Amino acid sequence: MKIQRALVSVYDKTGLEFLCKKLAALGIEIVSSGGTAAHLLDLGIPVTRISDITQSPEILNGRVKTLHPAIHAGILADLDNPDHARQLDKMNIKPIGLVVVNLYPFEDAVRSDPEDRKKAVEFIDIGGPAMVRAAAKNFQHVGVVTDPADYSAIVDLLESGNGYLRLQDRVAMAAKAFRKTAGYDLCIADYFDSQTSKKSRNEPENLPDHLELTFRRIRSLRYGENPHQPAALYKAVPTPPDSLSDVRILGGKEISYNNYMDLIAAWQIIRDFDQPAAVVVKHQNPCGAAVSDRLIQAYNKALECDSLSAYGGIVALNRTVDLQTAAMLHKTQFLEVIAAPGFTEKALELLKRKSSRRIVQMPAELFRENIEVKLIAGSALIQMGDRFIETESDYRVVTERHPDSREQRDLMFAWRICRFVKSNAIVFAKDGATVGIGAGQVSRVEAAIIAARKAGERSRDAVMASDAFFPFRDGIDSACVAGITAVIQPGGSKRDIEVIEACNQNGMAMIFTGIRHFRH
Repeated sequence: MKIQRALVSVYDKTGLEFLCKKLAALGIEIVSSGGTAAHLLDLGIPVTRISDITQSPEILNGRVKTLHPAIHAGILADLDNPDHARQLDKMNIKPIGLVVVNLYPFEDAVRSDPEDRKKAVEFIDIGGPAMVRAAAKNFQHVGVVTDPADYSAIVDLLESGNGYLRLQDRVAMAAKAFRKTAGYDLCIADYFDSQTSKKSRNEPENLPDHLELTFRRIRSLRYGENPHQPAALYKAVPTPPDSLSDVRILGGKEISYNNYMDLIAAWQIIRDFDQPAAVVVKHQNPCGAAVSDRLIQAYNKALECDSLSAYGGIVALNRTVDLQTAAMLHKTQFLEVIAAPGFTEKALELLKRKSSRRIVQMPAELFRENIEVKLIAGSALIQMGDRFIETESDYRVVTERHPDSREQRDLMFAWRICRFVKSNAIVFAKDGATVGIGAGQVSRVEAAIIAARKAGERSRDAVMASDAFFPFRDGIDSACVAGITAVIQPGGSKRDIEVIEACNQNGMAMIFTGIRHFRH
């Protein structure tokens, strides 16, 4: 059936003039209500008001205007059903072949003022989702458009089809419409959940009984971890204030799947440091990390930890990159990505000189969400994120010697970094910088040996962090040979007494945290 009547009711009027002029040119009658009708009439586009069809005025401050049989029967009628056709004819209701609706921006409203519940309620669209769902249900006879970005494509389909839409196109439109209303309802549910279950930062959090996940593909990637694996970046619906899809590429090529994974690891490491901080990441493990009074010093110290492994890695910095730091980054051989919250104009100009290097501006609130979800084999593994316990009141020194003030600072730094190193993880640190990292080993003592080998002479008077307890004293003995003077670890091994005795025999200080930081 050729489309003869279109219902247009939108909050976002982007592209509306273009669309409706095209519809009018195709001889399609436009039915509209409220502000949309007034806007189109101001543009000189002929419109039939919904109130003229329903013979009912808008009531309750616009809460009720399209919720009427004369509208919904026109959308929902099965035109292949003779009884439906007779009822429409008897009630003098014309079929509606196209529904163009976008919804009240609830997500934007609550994001701008989450405490104004009255405002939030008024931005819950009722008539819009009802019309969208009705049109999507009746895809056999009705097309539905929910996104202004689709107007041009819909016009092309209508013009090429002389006012007709193919069934396959209507099915695709219906699928998108149902995703839209599902995401919209999910956003509203999340808002009310947030209003009833607020917790303080240190209060234990419970995982939800139900977790509805909706994602929309925003771009395809060249490939996944390997060239034979297709990959794409999806955006959550509703979208949190800052998400991975909000990363801005200021220079260089598109970010790859592996770049994104390394970027996630790097930004998680440095985002919580108050001091200027830098980290170099390769294969989701830090090659080096450091803090300092100046950003350039932090980067230099991070790079020195393992400059060989830094080749082809990514660098993340938690301050705006200045020209001096940019000059040092520019001299570093082959960095895949340089990420920071911002860049000065001259720094960006310099860094852009290498086209193979991606320059990325990071969203300020990335990783504010604290639920981690891994989808696999038709199921989901869900956990709360591994937050750093900021209070040290539960930490306890278990050795005869206590760490001095320098060791204490380095132990806390190493402990922060250690939770982002793949298990089994060992981190050697000194003067606010890593000097050796042993990552992803199946033997903890082997991880300590690797960290010592990478550190070399820099391990003298350094400290060591371990993401889990030492099952035997051999890891401590190995660290002592390397020159380590203090250790921080969770404790909890049945051989803790032997491990503590090893530290005492070697004059080392050791802290038990009672918290493990495995990362698989």
